[in-house]
Amino acid sequence: MADTITVAALDNTGSFDVYRAIPKEKPTAAIIIIQEIFGVNAGIRTKADDWADLGYLALAPDMFWRFAPGYDVDPDNPDQMADAFEVRKKFDADKGIQDVEAVIRAARAMMTGGKVGIVGFCMGGRVSFLAATRTDADASVSYYGAGIDGALNESHAIAKPLLLHFAGDDHFIPPETVAKIRGTLDANSQVTIHEYPGVDHGFATTSGKRRIDQAAELADGRTRDFFAQHLA
Repeated sequence: MADTITVAALDNTGSFDVYRAIPKEKPTAAIIIIQEIFGVNAGIRTKADDWADLGYLALAPDMFWRFAPGYDVDPDNPDQMADAFEVRKKFDADKGIQDVEAVIRAARAMMTGGKVGIVGFCMGGRVSFLAATRTDADASVSYYGAGIDGALNESHAIAKPLLLHFAGDDHFIPPETVAKIRGTLDANSQVTIHEYPGVDHGFATTSGKRRIDQAAELADGRTRDFFAQHLA
């Protein structure tokens, strides 16, 4: 079952919608899915539904609610893709992390406790990294998080498990950037990094032109195992 709930922002500036997928049995853990720049679109909602099918409470917050509430576009549409790059310029990551913290608290209240994981894609991948440094999320996963290299000064705060997936031929995140990230994070036993040769940014999208099945299935399998271990 799926519905949309409302969560109050921690800064008291309003409230925002969260797509909620509810498992058949009472969940003992929750996963928060952080959108790409394309909004809580069909692909993100499908990811939430898939996590609910695995028994997790799944929540996908509208990260653009302050300036483009309900934003939902198709990355395979060139005009909509171009619009998304313009819209994302308005996104304030600091406020976004506060919104993630609000959803973490809401998730724990819905479950009366229980662990919470974060998984984000592209822009959401950077948000997931920041959630690992700034929130008490129990485990975090980032898929091709653009801009993580600019937040490595916060990496000392990573105290809980963090899994990072990078595309080997990512035209937004070149190999030297991934090498920089590895150089900073490899010494932290909480961090695991996987690279996927020969694929580009967005390879693990639910469907569409960017998806590469073999790499997506491998990365998603690793993510499922990661959460099964750390959210138990």
